[in-house]
Amino acid sequence: MKRTIALVFILFLVWSADAAPDTVKVGTYVMSIHDINFHDQEYTARLWLWFLYKNKNFDFGKQLDVTNAKSIDQAQPLDDSLEGKQWSMLKMKCTMKENWNVLDFPFDKQHLKIQVENSLFDKSQLIFTPDQAGSKFDSDETLAGWTIHNFKVGVVDNYYETGFGDSRKGHTNQTFSAFVIEMDIDRNAWGLFLKIFIGMYIAFLISMLSFAPHPEELEPRFGLPVGGLFAAVGNKYIIDSILPESASFTLVDSLHAITFFTIFAILVASAICLKLHDGGDGEKAKKFNHWSARAIAVAYALINIALVVLAIAK
Repeated sequence: MKRTIALVFILFLVWSADAAPDTVKVGTYVMSIHDINFHDQEYTARLWLWFLYKNKNFDFGKQLDVTNAKSIDQAQPLDDSLEGKQWSMLKMKCTMKENWNVLDFPFDKQHLKIQVENSLFDKSQLIFTPDQAGSKFDSDETLAGWTIHNFKVGVVDNYYETGFGDSRKGHTNQTFSAFVIEMDIDRNAWGLFLKIFIGMYIAFLISMLSFAPHPEELEPRFGLPVGGLFAAVGNKYIIDSILPESASFTLVDSLHAITFFTIFAILVASAICLKLHDGGDGEKAKKFNHWSARAIAVAYALINIALVVLAIAK
């Protein structure tokens, strides 16, 4: 009887050991983040991944999946052993898809995430554990023009609401252990800001020159603002061509909208000056022209400064 109980207990321990998921220690070294493309909503990441595990059925060269990647260029894995475990290293180049947050462009802050799974073994068979100490990024080569901070690695559960064709009871969904690489990036934006908005500000200044001629000079008074308006619209089309479509009103939209309305205000002021002059009140037309020019310039400058400061502060 005792022998039977002992045998059952041993079999239970063996079954428990077989049923327990294998733990895989995984780490990364991010060599570079580059080719950021806002319009196509993607960027490219080059990185090393390494895995320490015991189960010889794991083949990360064939079973590895980066779930949020558009394409993966993966080199032949380097396999070895370390402290009685399998040791596999992979060098990868991934084109990642990303929903960029362009509300405050070019003062935008982005959060990047790379999620790695084993496509064959779910959480019941494989659990990742992160190599926190060994996971790093190359601060010299990672991303020109941006500052990287809050780099971290971790593990999450990725839940799929499907059994992938397995309709048996208890198989209607699956959960995979996923290794996640995350970082925040901030743009060094002032140079880019000047490059993309200088055309808009020049268009505004051209429009402001219409206050210089005498109120009765119709061609410069109305021609200059209309020319500035077309220049500002062209500038907006150029910037929109490098950004993804967004249903939200972005900083780019706000600055251009203020410029459009300001140029319209200049045209209205010129029309009022002309009406006053034609009405025989030339002195009043000059005063209105003087004060409206200053009011429009100050209001435009203050609104632009406020919008930019708010974008930077977020």
